[in-house]
Amino acid sequence: MHFTLEVEQDVDGRWLAEVMELPGALAYGTSATEAMAKAEALALRALAEQLEQGEAAPRDISIVVPAAA
Repeated sequence: MHFTLEVEQDVDGRWLAEVMELPGALAYGTSATEAMAKAEALALRALAEQLEQGEAAPRDISIVVPAAA
């Protein structure tokens, strides 16, 4: 499974990170790093839940983060 994180700063100053392969997987943070860490954890929790419920088979995992945020 390949997860791609995209991050951008919202108009209110917070940072928003999104896991592109998981619709609705969004996380806010006070910095780009914090938002990306929260989004990455969310993606891994979602994958763990799928594995535990038998909805997904074990696979290689790759997470790509932006070069600079």
